[in-house]
Amino acid sequence: MTAPAPAGSVERSRPGVGRGRSRPRGGGRTSGTAPRRRGRSGAPWLYLAPALVVLGGLLLYPIYQLGLISFLEYTQAQVSGGEPTTFQGFGNYAELFGDGEFWRVLLATVVFAAACVVSTLAVGCALAVLLTRVRAVPRLALMLAALGAWATPAVTGSTVWLLLFDPDFGPVNRMLGLGDHSWTYGRYSAFLLVLLEVVWCSFPFVMVTVYAGIRAVPAEVLEAAALDGASQWRIWRSVLAPMLRPILVVVTIQSVIWDFKVFTQIYVMTNGGGIAGQNLVLNVYAYQKAFASSQYSLGSAIGVVMLLILLAVTLVYLRLLRRQGEEL
Repeated sequence: MTAPAPAGSVERSRPGVGRGRSRPRGGGRTSGTAPRRRGRSGAPWLYLAPALVVLGGLLLYPIYQLGLISFLEYTQAQVSGGEPTTFQGFGNYAELFGDGEFWRVLLATVVFAAACVVSTLAVGCALAVLLTRVRAVPRLALMLAALGAWATPAVTGSTVWLLLFDPDFGPVNRMLGLGDHSWTYGRYSAFLLVLLEVVWCSFPFVMVTVYAGIRAVPAEVLEAAALDGASQWRIWRSVLAPMLRPILVVVTIQSVIWDFKVFTQIYVMTNGGGIAGQNLVLNVYAYQKAFASSQYSLGSAIGVVMLLILLAVTLVYLRLLRRQGEEL
């Protein structure tokens, strides 16, 4: 028999002392290689299938019908069944591009939409920065007023703005001392009036979205910029704008789409496009061709041109951002 060791000589077991390397579990197999990735399954597409079907029915089919009608001779005679529908090919587009009025309306639409987008972004971003500088009560009042303008239907807002600038009873002319000046008589004054209404009902979306983005920026970054002596404009241009670029991309694309296809404000405030069509934009021009003149094929061709222009502008804008290394 072996004598038991004395109590004082018992050593406490310590990891790594007097022991070999521990073997990995699982029968000694090493885990040096990563597990193989399973093949991509179609489960995500199965979940997306109902939404894709609904979107396909609501978007793709109307676009298909719009493109189809633009290649046909489709007037009131074909709608009523008095004459057969014939295939025109690009004849409707040739007629459209050969019309000088179309190019005049297209130029007016591009300039008007660009002015609306720039003004909406400027007002929305400025008010978003202002919301971060005022206290809770003024911030709540400004938010409620902006959301009220955003929730107002376009027809109602356009009618209210017409009453405000009415030459006989409008308070704006009285405050400015303009007498019975008609804002909708001149071409540029009518466009200016419509632009103000479009900005009024569009800036809340930009303001709320940019304000949410500013609140997500770490306060330490803004404090550091302020301690370095940067002005508010410098902080926006060098700090906030680069950090908010993905948000600004979204609001810019949305504003371009909305302002390029403005219809209600122009139709209501200029009574269908102004005197002799001086305030026509593409959407109102397409409406006049399709429903006022019963030339549905020409109206569809204008709709296709608008769709292609908006897609081109969006893709070019996104491509420029990708070249700058921005992840979207």
